[in-house]
Amino acid sequence: MRILSGFSKLGRTEKLEIIKKLIPLNDGDYKLLSLFHENISDLDGPVMDLSENYISNFVLPFSVAPNFLINGRTYFVPMVTEESSVVAAASYAAKFWAKNGGFHTSIEGTVKQGQIWFTWKEDIKLIIKDFELLKEKLSSSVKHFLENMEKRGGGIRDIKPADEGYIFKGCKSIYVDFETIDSMGANLINTCLETMSKELVAFLTGRFPVVEPPEIIVAVLTNYTPRCLTECTVECEINSLESISGSITPRQFAVKFEKAVSIAENDLSRAVTHNKGIFNGIDAVLIATGNDFRAVEAGGHAFAAIDGKYGSLSHIELKKNKFIFRLRVSIALGTVGGAVSVHPMAGMALKILHMPTATELMQIVSATGLACNFSALTSLITGGIQKGHMKLHLSNILTYYHATEDERAKAAQFFSNKKITFSTVSAYLDSIRE
Repeated sequence: MRILSGFSKLGRTEKLEIIKKLIPLNDGDYKLLSLFHENISDLDGPVMDLSENYISNFVLPFSVAPNFLINGRTYFVPMVTEESSVVAAASYAAKFWAKNGGFHTSIEGTVKQGQIWFTWKEDIKLIIKDFELLKEKLSSSVKHFLENMEKRGGGIRDIKPADEGYIFKGCKSIYVDFETIDSMGANLINTCLETMSKELVAFLTGRFPVVEPPEIIVAVLTNYTPRCLTECTVECEINSLESISGSITPRQFAVKFEKAVSIAENDLSRAVTHNKGIFNGIDAVLIATGNDFRAVEAGGHAFAAIDGKYGSLSHIELKKNKFIFRLRVSIALGTVGGAVSVHPMAGMALKILHMPTATELMQIVSATGLACNFSALTSLITGGIQKGHMKLHLSNILTYYHATEDERAKAAQFFSNKKITFSTVSAYLDSIRE
């Protein structure tokens, strides 16, 4: 095995040449990697700086879902995803709810938290006794980092100590709450925490010189954000569900929908897939706007288990003749800084959304998640999830088999009432090509 040194310092072409030689890549492979570099060369600078060892671009569809009526304002919602049914699902639900009052969203909080974990064998009471002084020292040590954020109304909201001895003997922590306004603030929070950890060691060592000094274990933000909360609700008369209830009555649809949500609220295996459907929509908007979808999804799934049992993030209420469906989820994101400000397409996505604040984007994201969840459940309790999904997937299969426009038209008609799989599409194309 050959160990490469200095690979990250090479230019893109030099990296490609090494890969071509060692893999090896044929001329077609090399051309493909170069193609997705040259065709979007205007994006090269900002894109290549986002990641280490950049050699090319991986292109995903940038789509929009129209008709999103959110708090009285209509949006085209930008979405980036490789799954063909996600944008269709969001659009389907958005159109239905636009005719039935739209999505109503609210923000319950935007506080993010950082943690300093350390080992100190002494009693936590010694820290608590002098904590106001320590708190002042910690805040002062990072004041210069927070000047701009404080001007925008953000900054540190609270600092508190905790004895974490249940983890291991001597384990303690300092929790720091931040308000970062329109910035996600991850890098800033981590910078503050690392600086604070040094101040913490200096303070305790100076205050108690005769005892063993503390040892910092980690100082980092948490992606568990139960105080960055948004709620999204849709509501309509049960009779209004007639246009989407299929072969069953609106009342039967509502009751069956309620049972499907109840299963997700109480069964782990169903809840995971149910919530994955919500994040289909959430992640697509976060990727389009340059946000950290991995952090949001990790925090969101943790929030789904906030009561000690993992369950559905969405809930339903049938109240007399009313159908009320809502999503409550933790979403921490930003509209300035990081990839949001660097990637031109992320900037374009925000422009399409009328340049929202972070709290406005939280609400747009939650509405998209609820929309995808509503469409998925509607499919499941009526014609089944595969009927609509595979019709959309037909286009991908036809692309895989290099179908012509004429073959696509014939296949769409042929499979309008038939099951779609790779094997059936392949057999059909063979038959008409023969």
